Formats: sequence, structure tokens, C-alpha cells
Amino acid sequence: MAHLRHISILHLIVSGGCTFETATGERREVTAGELLFLPFADRHKFWKGEPSEMAAAGDIVQPGPIEGVWTVNYGGGGEEMRMVCGFLGSSELLFAPVFRALPTLVVERTSEDKVGALIASTVREIVAGVEAGTPGTQAVLGRLMELLFIEVLRRHIARLPAGSKGWFAALNDPIVGRTLRLLHADPMRRWTVDQIAREVGSSRTVVAERFKALLGRPPIDYITSWRIQLAGERLRVGHESLASIAASVGYESEVAFNRAFKRVTGMTPGSWREGSGSPA
Repeated sequence: MAHLRHISILHLIVSGGCTFETATGERREVTAGELLFLPFADRHKFWKGEPSEMAAAGDIVQPGPIEGVWTVNYGGGGEEMRMVCGFLGSSELLFAPVFRALPTLVVERTSEDKVGALIASTVREIVAGVEAGTPGTQAVLGRLMELLFIEVLRRHIARLPAGSKGWFAALNDPIVGRTLRLLHADPMRRWTVDQIAREVGSSRTVVAERFKALLGRPPIDYITSWRIQLAGERLRVGHESLASIAASVGYESEVAFNRAFKRVTGMTPGSWREGSGSPA
């Protein structure tokens, strides 16, 4: 996974249970039906009983029966614990409000919600297909893990207390939520706060104050960062000219794009493409 800039990890406990510990020492007992989500893939541990030593994942993970799916079969002598693990990868981490707005560990019980329970039960069925080497199982399992990720976000947002700040709280806010949808739907547009205010049906002052209160930055600063995120991805994966990429994210000139890109990332677009912005 070294070529990916950011990794988040999902663990769905399918059967049995064990003890889980994060890199910060947070520890809990996990059981079947629980979904663990780590927005940032720090080191973590699973164990059962009183082990004399811990095995490193790299030493016990083996290629599975289907390409792209790996397996672990380790331990023994006690109740079997089975889990399905998946990861979400994004190529850049310049601007990741979804992940930065989450705690270091999110735990959900899939059985407490009809949608989550349905997805989790389907995953359990798909696991049998993985073990049998059934063609197409990898793609199905990947999509199901993505759906579980969406379920985690949906429940997290629904539980936010009044007065919360951050990206998820902003989505719940009637004014800032509409503003975010506008900006993400049309990042190329040369937005002004006045234009945003007119489209969301509020005043310029209210939009600016609410946005900064919840997200800690003005709307125009936010859209600039989002444009640079989009541009960074295109620089990394393609061979488009800088002028083409600049235009695609709303800049009328290469000069303006270069200036904005360096202000946000600390490096020029050319350096990003040729150096540390490229896959390792």
C-alpha cells in the first residue's frame, strides 16, 4: 500500500470475539457483529487469552484463493474468531475533511440497524465464496465494505450532539450544508461569498460566519483547498498539461494556479508531479 497517501481500515467481526487495542492503548472487547473503523491506519492489535508474544501481521498474512484477497489463519486451541478486513485508500491527503473529522476509532454494532445488519449478513455469505475461490467475489466484497463505511459515517453524523463543530456538523447545518453541496458540485466556478449567499438563500454575513464557526475557515479558502486536492490527484495519475489541469479546477491562468498550488502544498505543481507528490 506504499503508493497510497492515506489508508483507512475496516474490521468486521464475523464470529467469535477477542480483545482489540489501538496504538494509543485504547482497549476493548469486540464480538460478532461489531464493525471497527480506523480512519488513520495506525498500528493496532487483536488477541485472545494471554499470549506470550504478538505476531506481526506481515509474518502471518498469506495470499488467498482469489487474487487481491489475503488471508490469516493463526492461533488455535480456543474459540475461533473470524473477521473480514478491508481498507479504503485515497491517493492524496492534502485535504481530507471526512477522515480528519472522525475519532481515531469508531465502533458500530451492525445488528442495531436494519441496513447495517443486512450488509453484514451479506458479507458473511460472501466470505464463503472467497474461501471457495468463487470468481467475482473480490469485487462484491469490496463494494460491501464500502457500503459499511458509508453506514459508519451515516450513524456518526446522526449521533452528533448539538453545538458540534467540524465537517460532519457542517453537513447537518442547513446553511453550511447547502454551501458545501454547491462548492463540491461546481468547484470550477469562480465563487464569491455573495454568490453563495444568494444560492443558499441567506445573507453574506450569515454564510461567512456560520461557515467559519463550523469549519474554521472562510468558504473561499475551503474551495481553494478542494480545487488543489482535485488538481493534485490529476497531476499524480495523468499526463495532462498544467494549463489543462489549471483550467479544469477553475483557474484562468497557469500562473494563478501555480501560486495557489504552492500556497496550499508548499511546492509547485511541477515538483508535485515529479517528486514527493508522485507515488513512492
